[in-house]
Amino acid sequence: MSNQRKNTRTPLKVRLRIEHPLHGELIVTTRDISECGVYVLMDQAQSMLSLGERVIGQVQGLPMEAPILTLEVVRIEALGVGLRFVTE
Repeated sequence: MSNQRKNTRTPLKVRLRIEHPLHGELIVTTRDISECGVYVLMDQAQSMLSLGERVIGQVQGLPMEAPILTLEVVRIEALGVGLRFVTE
């Protein structure tokens, strides 16, 4: 299987708060980030998300308040979830 990603992934480990209107709030850890999205580590017990669902995300623990972003679930794997930044 070849890597078909268009954007370079940069390793990044930060805490990310994810909010979903039905599932509530969850604090997860990121694995990497790119220009168009972020991969978050979640075990299958934590992952109640489905492909195409949108969540709200905000990085935690910075010296200033991080922006609040809309993210869309684009990949679900055993180790985590790929989220695309929604800009529309």
